[in-house]
Amino acid sequence: MAKNTYGTGCFMLMNTGAQPMLSKHQLLSTVAWKTEAETKFALEGSVFIGGAVVQWLRDGLGLIKTSVEIEKLAGTVPDNGGVYLVPAFAGLGAPHWDQFARGTITGLTRGTTAGHLARAALEGIAFQVADVLDVMKQDSGISLSELRVDGGASANNLLMQFQADILGVPVVRPKVTETTALGAAFLAGLAVGFWKDQREIQSLWQRERVFEPGQSEEEVAHRRARWSEALNRARDWER
Repeated sequence: MAKNTYGTGCFMLMNTGAQPMLSKHQLLSTVAWKTEAETKFALEGSVFIGGAVVQWLRDGLGLIKTSVEIEKLAGTVPDNGGVYLVPAFAGLGAPHWDQFARGTITGLTRGTTAGHLARAALEGIAFQVADVLDVMKQDSGISLSELRVDGGASANNLLMQFQADILGVPVVRPKVTETTALGAAFLAGLAVGFWKDQREIQSLWQRERVFEPGQSEEEVAHRRARWSEALNRARDWER
């Protein structure tokens, strides 16, 4: 199982079981959780700029007044119009780890609108998450059947749908999207005996919506190839 938290940055965790796994792609091996009975480990990858790119469109460019308006603005266009936004405002995190990268916007034309920029910004979040998940699958040998999501930006339906499209697996959003805090509460309750066992806790988790992938393999391959080209143009900018 893997889950991604969409906050200011993005934080992906993949459960790898009872033994820590050494990553060949500069991911972290971390403790997923620990109880008296067991310790479970995970691979972790962090994306520096996730929801922060929406804050930049709001505060830096003034394209929107509130963050929630980004979905409506992005929905004014049917696609990104060939525009790709790499939000390397603080360099690139996992799996690239390039401190010299800087943000770029490629594919601009006279027909580019604020809607295209908004859509490209959201897609840039999803592309970064897909890059992390790719190397996690290579490290672990695990092929996911779904990605679970949480965090503030997981409320954005357009972003979640595009994430499912790019990954080619369903994206599952829970009813409670503050999963990090909820998980800490579950573990505390388990420790003091408020819940009987993990099976009881699992029964409390509820899905709110599932986003099914809807793009063809050819379209996904094209979009990801163009993203890789844009990413390469952002890299090593400050050297």
